[in-house]
Amino acid sequence: MKVLAIDPAVRNTGYAIVEGDGRKARALAFDVISIPARLPQSAALAAVRTHLRNVIAKYQPDEVAVEGIIYVQSHQTAISMGAARAAALIAAADSGLTVFEYAPRKVKKAVVGNGTADKAQVAFMVRALLGLSETPPHDAADALAIGLAHLQASDPLKAKMLDRRQV
Repeated sequence: MKVLAIDPAVRNTGYAIVEGDGRKARALAFDVISIPARLPQSAALAAVRTHLRNVIAKYQPDEVAVEGIIYVQSHQTAISMGAARAAALIAAADSGLTVFEYAPRKVKKAVVGNGTADKAQVAFMVRALLGLSETPPHDAADALAIGLAHLQASDPLKAKMLDRRQV
């Protein structure tokens, strides 16, 4: 199975293409879509959607995995994160792909073994699990972790632990 995994944000959306199953995986591509602060939010969201549509066209993933909504104290931050998530979901929907979401704590638990792991721990474990030569940027590492969690969820023995939900 080939999965597009997305860690959505308006200015720095991490994405990864991961291929494999619940036991074995490899990263085909990963990066961060960085949008300049000078662009208005609407243009940033359009850029995220366009970039993800191009990634989908290039890699032809079977499914999409996205980070679920997290609790934030600022309403403005929550609205901004929701908008970035919507841009990612629309890019997937435009391509007819099924989307699954995973809670951040569940992703961290699946990859690191600790649901409260910090970004450096996630990046380190993703590098180790995928045999990468360099530690990926945090947003790309988060996307890789989401992809790994999705592949684990495809294994019936591990699926229950991850609580995957189709969006």
